[in-house]
Amino acid sequence: MPSATTVPPPPASLKRIVAAGLIGTTIEWYDFFLYGSAAALVFNKLFFPGSDPLVGTLLSFLTYAVGFAARPLGALVFGHYGDRLGRKKLLVLSLLLMGGATFVIGLLPTHATIGTAAPVLLTVLRLVQGFALGGEWGGAVLLVSEHGDARRRGFWASWPQTGAPAGQLLATGVLSLLTAVLSDSAFGSWGWRIPFLLSGVLVIVGLWIRLSVDESPVFKQALARAEARKAAVATDAERPPLVSVLRHHWRDVLVAMGARMAENISYYVITAFILVYATTSAGVSKQTALNAVLIASAVHFAVIPAWGALSDRIGRRPVYLLGAAGVGLWMFPFFALVDTGGFGGLVVAVTVGLVLHGAMYAPQAAFFSEMFATRMRYSGASIGAQFASVAAGAPAPLIATALLSDYGSSTPIALYVIAAAVLTIVAVAAGKETRHRDLADVGPTAGTVPAAAGAADAHTV
Repeated sequence: MPSATTVPPPPASLKRIVAAGLIGTTIEWYDFFLYGSAAALVFNKLFFPGSDPLVGTLLSFLTYAVGFAARPLGALVFGHYGDRLGRKKLLVLSLLLMGGATFVIGLLPTHATIGTAAPVLLTVLRLVQGFALGGEWGGAVLLVSEHGDARRRGFWASWPQTGAPAGQLLATGVLSLLTAVLSDSAFGSWGWRIPFLLSGVLVIVGLWIRLSVDESPVFKQALARAEARKAAVATDAERPPLVSVLRHHWRDVLVAMGARMAENISYYVITAFILVYATTSAGVSKQTALNAVLIASAVHFAVIPAWGALSDRIGRRPVYLLGAAGVGLWMFPFFALVDTGGFGGLVVAVTVGLVLHGAMYAPQAAFFSEMFATRMRYSGASIGAQFASVAAGAPAPLIATALLSDYGSSTPIALYVIAAAVLTIVAVAAGKETRHRDLADVGPTAGTVPAAAGAADAHTV
């Protein structure tokens, strides 16, 4: 007989939880991708003038990569307090930090106004964005996973994942509209600020929705049991979730990190680096490249829930492996289509790439959530996801741009993504299938430290 924690909430309640996760992650990713698109299109001229165009782009992408460096710190801090205090409070904070930093970027003076202080301030704000996003993802997917019907967890948990293409769609759509109606000089002078300032409005909407949802029932029950256990036995302190994750779930952390490599690298090559490659090597206009990513992101948004539903039927690992293998095999056709210089070829290249990426990204939320116990789940899922981003997504546009600069060919870039795909296939194949796990009972938990020296850990939440 199923436990009370696995009984799905009323449909209206679950839909509200899904909406809170989706809208919040959409806003967070809108802010994050907006920076990536601006880094590829205008920041090289506004904050790093006087450099060779490709060198300026590299420097611009370097500030983009700095945001990834802050994501592991965000994962540690938000994961720790999210496992101690709850998912909802930390998700509200992450939204405020991300939206605030993005809004201020829209007000930031450029190099022409304040000199070298401009790129310094830009880098600081990028660090704040990365820190906030490092805590956002884990909390958003857990809030849905821990509320949802266990039989359809892959489907429901995949909806916060659609926040990435939705944010990409929104960011690219706003930029595409502005570049279409404004001249290059007007866009470079003031038009680029508009989408950053719009973030302030979006954050207000996101906060209104997130504040209206309840805390995860699985977390509340686990916290109540932990408090009862602490009251029943003499304890000095509760172990930090990070310590328990590294003690009990280090293999799962490694699997999650490996699983992220192809997913993260391929995504940023397909959506961020392609804006550079298509405009500099394939002779495609900036507007054409943005429109192609816009169309592909819409398809990406639509297929993610379908891949999530498929993972409920056949398992997380088979769907994930299909996506990793598919992305690796697609890389050479991807660049061949882009090199044609035609809009149709570019749309097909990016769309197919993102559909295959979705096969990894959709089951990832449920897959990572099911690996860890409740009182260390926020920490475990966030650490596995965000620490990998430092080695994967952070340098991906930089490495791809450097390879293009050194070799003048897409072949090394394709091989780079293929190597990541092989690593992900090995990692996921080494992991265990998690589809049937109960989130209320997934192994050891972040237990308390007994007062008596040498006493055994308490492992049951």
